Amino acid sequence: MAHNDNFDFSKGDYVVYPAHGVGQIEGIETQVIGGAKISLYTVTFEKERMRLKIPVMKAQSAGLRRLSTTDRLKDAITTLKGRSRIRRAMWSRRAQEYETKINSGDPVAIAEVLRDLKRSNDDTEQSYSERQIYQSALERLAREVAAVEKITDEKAAERLEKMLKKEVKTAKKAA
Repeated sequence: MAHNDNFDFSKGDYVVYPAHGVGQIEGIETQVIGGAKISLYTVTFEKERMRLKIPVMKAQSAGLRRLSTTDRLKDAITTLKGRSRIRRAMWSRRAQEYETKINSGDPVAIAEVLRDLKRSNDDTEQSYSERQIYQSALERLAREVAAVEKITDEKAAERLEKMLKKEVKTAKKAA
């Protein structure tokens, strides 16, 4: 396997695993599995109190990647500030699409979920499942923003929510 810069991680590197978000490489170890020596990245996810071992050879196909660049996060912020697109599909179908976007690990896709679930009218009640998906997307995007900008998850989440509220007010004035 050729060493692609995006998949040659070292101890202490922050990475994104699509289904779990931001984690940190705890180390690289070799284990014998089925008679074969396999190198594994050990990734720790603080918030979930979870440790994941990913074969180095499978890191790319598993979607393990470095943190987003600041340009990619700017794209996500631009998406977040955009106009929400509420589809008229059944909620179960939309919920499934939202979960898929969140688990893709792509910050722009996660920003789309946040933007679309943020109601243009804060008076309307969100269902429990809408709130859960919104919260999941917010936490996932906030962790990556926090890791890239070296701030706390809470500060990153507050900033994202302020941006969303500002855009909701702007959309109301334009209507």
